[in-house]
Amino acid sequence: MTAQVRHIQGGLTAPRGWQAGVAACGVKAFTSGASALLGEQREDLIVLYSESACDAGGVFTSNRVKSASVIIDQLHLANNRIQALVVCSGNANACTGAQGFKDALQMAKQTADRLDLDPNQVLIGTTGVIGRNLPMEAVKRGIAQACAGLGSDQGELAARAIMTTDTRPKSHAVQLELAGVTVRVGGMAKGSGMIHPNLATMLAFITTDAAVAPGWLKAITKPVADRSFNQVTVDGDSSTNDTFLILANAAAGNEPVQPGTPEADLLEGAIVTVARELARSIAQDGEGATKLITVRVTGAADSEQARLAARTVASSSLVKTAVHGGDPNWGRILCALGYSGAELALDRLRLEIAEVPIFSLGAGLDVDLDAVRRAFEQAEIEIHAELGLGSGEAEAWGCDLSAEYVHINADYTT
Repeated sequence: MTAQVRHIQGGLTAPRGWQAGVAACGVKAFTSGASALLGEQREDLIVLYSESACDAGGVFTSNRVKSASVIIDQLHLANNRIQALVVCSGNANACTGAQGFKDALQMAKQTADRLDLDPNQVLIGTTGVIGRNLPMEAVKRGIAQACAGLGSDQGELAARAIMTTDTRPKSHAVQLELAGVTVRVGGMAKGSGMIHPNLATMLAFITTDAAVAPGWLKAITKPVADRSFNQVTVDGDSSTNDTFLILANAAAGNEPVQPGTPEADLLEGAIVTVARELARSIAQDGEGATKLITVRVTGAADSEQARLAARTVASSSLVKTAVHGGDPNWGRILCALGYSGAELALDRLRLEIAEVPIFSLGAGLDVDLDAVRRAFEQAEIEIHAELGLGSGEAEAWGCDLSAEYVHINADYTT
């Protein structure tokens, strides 16, 4: 984090002009066919509302099978006047045919009616089981409840409400100065399984109260994702509902940030800071995970090759299982670097695990393998590869792959 940016509390509603409301409407129980007793349900629906229309950008799943919410969001974003977001957890509304589109549009309309907006000013997020219709009567009640309870202090609770197999909420916010004006950036995410580069079974939302030039967020959303969420991997699967949105409502009152200016660089850096913190928390909370793996690549030919090399190592099932089992087989890391597609010169490569030098200039070093085993026992493990080819650098985040991952996914999918 740069000196101009500091951490604050509040998550998604930390920026000014943002409110959220949550509801417990039993989406997961209804989806599974259970009899839902609303008093026993945790919060599973949120509405996010901005006091003014936003500049917005979004990137979505690369899976050709897309949920209705993803397709409708892509259409609504074209108007670039978004003012609200509704998200429910427990049902993906994917592979549900024409009814799925009707239900997603109803979610937007119900939210718009409560907030005196046009339906195309509302974005939709859904996450959960694939192939089941939304329990719309429950969803409608939840939307009414969430809209009635909007508040600027609901950001952290909203992060909890969108969880599925997550074990903890994922939320972060920062504050910075732009030309003498205090600006805030906040965000939340969910994701635990079906996580792989090019997004995953992941929802991520970032808000800011900064004023920005129209279209600027659309231009930076993919580069921000490439430096954060597209560097996360848990299990090699990517899903049908992946959504990453950035919304700016101008409530801070600063002069609109223009592309190519120092203010644009500062604000983008703050957005990346929030996105990276959320991305790390997704990897740390991977289904069945016991360890966070950070892969840092430096000295690559360029940044794109650094990202490619880092995420290939983080994605390797052999590396994941070696870390989980405490096996100091560093050859698996070199193997993954070799097939990553990134430019590599073995006689320039240096490799460290938890700051223990492992490999240098074409050959393995005389390594204390017990030290590597002890490193693999830690909650966080850093693997550092210096390629010696240029100035490109990147990080990727993953986790170990345990038997518990199988147990979780035997009971719950997406």
